[in-house]
Amino acid sequence: MDSHFLGLTAIVTLGYQFTFFIITALFRFDKVTDFAGSTNFIVLAILTLILKGSWYFRQVVLSLFVVIWGLRLGLFLLMRILQWGEDRRFDDKRDNLVKLAIFWILQAIWVWTVSLPVTVVNASDKQPSVQAQDIIGWIMWIIGILVEITADQQKLAFKNSPENRGRWCTVGLWKYSRHPNYFGEIFLWWGIFLASIPVLEGAEWLVVFGPVFLTLLLLFVSGIPLLEASADKKFGNVAAYRSYKSKTSPLILLPPGVYGSLPQWFKAIVLFEFPLYSRNLPQEELSWNRSSQQGGRADPKIS
Repeated sequence: MDSHFLGLTAIVTLGYQFTFFIITALFRFDKVTDFAGSTNFIVLAILTLILKGSWYFRQVVLSLFVVIWGLRLGLFLLMRILQWGEDRRFDDKRDNLVKLAIFWILQAIWVWTVSLPVTVVNASDKQPSVQAQDIIGWIMWIIGILVEITADQQKLAFKNSPENRGRWCTVGLWKYSRHPNYFGEIFLWWGIFLASIPVLEGAEWLVVFGPVFLTLLLLFVSGIPLLEASADKKFGNVAAYRSYKSKTSPLILLPPGVYGSLPQWFKAIVLFEFPLYSRNLPQEELSWNRSSQQGGRADPKIS
């Protein structure tokens, strides 16, 4: 058995995801995909903790954090998809075995990679006393999961309200970020990495690729770009939506008055407002958006 459990966790993750892939492929049942991903994190955290058997305080805390996060997110997403019906992400994959397999392979990579900090901590023989990095990391995790839970519940309640049908969510945390749930998730996983730092040595520092991978995935691949494209196609011709988008941070929670007054270069470099998030806006509306951000005259109908 490898000393850092990297091979073991890779094999377990592939086996776990392959099992759910078979269920999805045979029964065309795609409602368990997010549940399979979230609970896989729990399996790895508990497995590595038990196999090592040292039960150091840092190991227990970080493993508990992963279990709480995985259970909450997995059950939330499962209940939501059972309520809403089919997962639209699989509309082009249910009858295409290759595309379906690629999705499950990518999900396995996501689980294994993001779990790296906890995997290495649980495999470690080092147990320094609690340090500043631990406390800051724990606080980041608490803030992150509270933001994620709050944002998820606020959006679910918004979408379940009949009067909000056909509208974009602007309540609660969604006033301050277009994707506050993703901010919470990224923040808590960086917190877990920070709390793992006291035991890291040499090549073990490569576990930073876990939160980096998650951040890049949500910023550029399967998170914000897909949701921004979907919202732009639905609401891109609505003046109020364009105003909301120009004044609301894509990720980090900020007051609209503050974000809306910042220069575009600062938004792009510091606050992740990348051009790809607006490439699906109608061209004439995109021109208006740029003009308003540069101090041009706004449509008088937009508040």
